[in-house]
Amino acid sequence: MTVFVAAAVVIVVMSTISLYRVAAGSSVFDRVLAAGAIGTNAIALLALTGFIFERPDMFVDLAIAYGLLNFIGTVAITKYLEREGEQ
Repeated sequence: MTVFVAAAVVIVVMSTISLYRVAAGSSVFDRVLAAGAIGTNAIALLALTGFIFERPDMFVDLAIAYGLLNFIGTVAITKYLEREGEQ
């Protein structure tokens, strides 16, 4: 149990570092990648939360749904930025 909590703390620290990159990124693409990294860390955190509360079935389903939303959001943002760059 303490291993899962320690891993969750590490993931939160990694998300905080990525959040700094979102706020102070040198380009828009750096910010999009950092936002995707935060989403990936959130998926791992949801899975770890399921193991901490001994309900991995419910939390893994939520993590999969969040991963799908993260992917669709990233693709939508990059398509928008690609279209804006052509003009």
